[in-house]
Amino acid sequence: MSSITSYLSGSHPVTFFVLGWLSIYFIVTFTIFIGKKLYLSSWKRREKQSIESMLLGSKRPKQNSILSKCSSGTVSVSKLNVCKNIAESNATSGLSWLSVIASTSPFIGLFGTVVSILETFEKLGQSSSASLNVIAPAISEALIATAAGIFVAIPAYTFYIILKKDAFSIMSLIQRQVELISSYEFEQNKQKSNV
Repeated sequence: MSSITSYLSGSHPVTFFVLGWLSIYFIVTFTIFIGKKLYLSSWKRREKQSIESMLLGSKRPKQNSILSKCSSGTVSVSKLNVCKNIAESNATSGLSWLSVIASTSPFIGLFGTVVSILETFEKLGQSSSASLNVIAPAISEALIATAAGIFVAIPAYTFYIILKKDAFSIMSLIQRQVELISSYEFEQNKQKSNV
């Protein structure tokens, strides 16, 4: 605890800003991940139930499927594609923030490190003794900001990949339902034209 206190007491204001920014990024990362993971898991379960009912003979998706509104009334391929595009937008919303956090966090941390190193060299220039015992602790303290940036980037990127995979899985289920609805409509139109 005393090392944290000594680090913070000797830090540049930019270091506080950088660590604060990275703390916000860290909180946002976990908030997006938890919220989106719960949402996508629930949605995936609904779409699985819907496709299972269609495979068992239902001609329309279940009411809780995102395609239920698109398959009422006159069904067309373009109408289904619009609904599929809306679903894709819903499934991937928020992922861009995780991508931004994952890609910018190391640079924010690096910025904090550079400012701390500049400050260290300025102090060393004003000091009469510049030994390794003086330089090494100052440089190691400066690298904390870079470590914090990487620490934030790793879960952000990992969560981005996990959520992207979940969104892809949902879109795959929706695409299968679109194909089933389209084939049903094709068969129905073929029967009408034969009559």
